Amino acid sequence: MLTATPHKIALIRALGVGHLLVVKFDKNFAATSPENFVEQLVQNSKPLREICVGHEWSFGKNRAGNLDLLQKLGARFDFNVVGIPPVKVNDTVVSSTAIRQAVEAGEFAKAAGMLGREYTILGTVSGGEKLGKKIGFPTANLSAHSEQFPPDGVYFAEAWLDGVLLHGVVNLGFRPTVSSGQPERVLEIHLLDFDHDIYGKNLEIRFVRYLRPEKKFESVDALVRQIEIDVRQARELCAV
Repeated sequence: MLTATPHKIALIRALGVGHLLVVKFDKNFAATSPENFVEQLVQNSKPLREICVGHEWSFGKNRAGNLDLLQKLGARFDFNVVGIPPVKVNDTVVSSTAIRQAVEAGEFAKAAGMLGREYTILGTVSGGEKLGKKIGFPTANLSAHSEQFPPDGVYFAEAWLDGVLLHGVVNLGFRPTVSSGQPERVLEIHLLDFDHDIYGKNLEIRFVRYLRPEKKFESVDALVRQIEIDVRQARELCAV
């Protein structure tokens, strides 16, 4: 996904939205006709004043509802309908697919131009093997809610924890030097000048600068020497 639900809620809340209704999408809800869906909104909103959607929005069973139907229902139930036309950036229509492709390619400036904000990933800190701590660089492993990752590698990154801005070095990939058996793709961050237990906390990560590709080193000592270089470079970027 481009933005998972917990992340989306946090972003919407930051925009100043006072109330947000998140409806669970299951088989029963999917079977709701577009007319019945709008009727439920009308009955429960008291009053329903306006619905604002994208120009290609569809809703209801079998995606039978569209902007034209919504406008007809608006006239029947006396609410306003706003259809947002396509938004273009540099002649490219903005879409979640286009943004995901930009992130996947590491084109963060392009993604930010289409999003109207810097692209970030929200992750929950989970327990790991604590290999980073053993070699002097403790990391927070992130379960990233299935959001779109950029290319594997090492990045200088910003991280927000409970609204506080931190900096760190992110490793995204399979950790070929220390992994054994069937490797899994891991997103982990070493936070600079930070030593607190944050298991279960959410971190919002922004990939600021690509530092280098992930690689397999001939020894753990060689890996440690490279991490020292990565951290030194990150500190220099903090000072810019």
